[in-house]
Amino acid sequence: MAQSDTVTRILDTAEVLFAERGFAETSLRNITSKARVNLAAVNYHFGSKKALIQAVFARYLDPFSQRFHTALDELEVKYKGDVIPLEVLLETMAGTVLAVPAERNSLKVFMRLLGLAYSQAQGHLRRYIQQQYGDVFTRFTELVRQATPELPDAERFWRLHFMLGTVIFTLSGLDALRDIAAKDYNEQVTVRDLVKRLRPVVVAGMNAPLPSAVDEGHYANACAS
Repeated sequence: MAQSDTVTRILDTAEVLFAERGFAETSLRNITSKARVNLAAVNYHFGSKKALIQAVFARYLDPFSQRFHTALDELEVKYKGDVIPLEVLLETMAGTVLAVPAERNSLKVFMRLLGLAYSQAQGHLRRYIQQQYGDVFTRFTELVRQATPELPDAERFWRLHFMLGTVIFTLSGLDALRDIAAKDYNEQVTVRDLVKRLRPVVVAGMNAPLPSAVDEGHYANACAS
């Protein structure tokens, strides 16, 4: 077996098992058994489970980061220093998210891995993502800040993470949503159909009025009772 083929088989197997079971629940022996390689091959090519997890993310985030930077460059040229509308920024991000895994037919896996990066990310993975890809996310966040000047920074932070959670939850459950749409509503739904339906919900959430002091008081009382 050629070296590149061995690496590809290990990565293909690891990303599926990580997406299905999580990082902690997936052992190197689980991966080597399904990939039909020996443990020495994993240690030789990656050195550790941490490095393997990082390599799995790099297969998606390297091209995503490059494409997203290029797309943001094009927007900045187009708008010539003017504020880029929020809707345009979100549409650009969505297009980039869809384009990268489409090359490998694994959008669901990509979304589940992103979900794990939020829910199960260990310190090494957070540091790796921040060091390797923090620049593009910081750039996007700054453009969103310019497009939503009325939002306090903390509120913008929460809304961005609510938005990402909505997108990840929806796209990682594609198969179930398609089945429900077909059986209950006689609809045949594509990924792009879902994105079109998600877009106004996400934009409305980002543009929603700030919670009033009265609302916050009611919430605090409800939590205390």
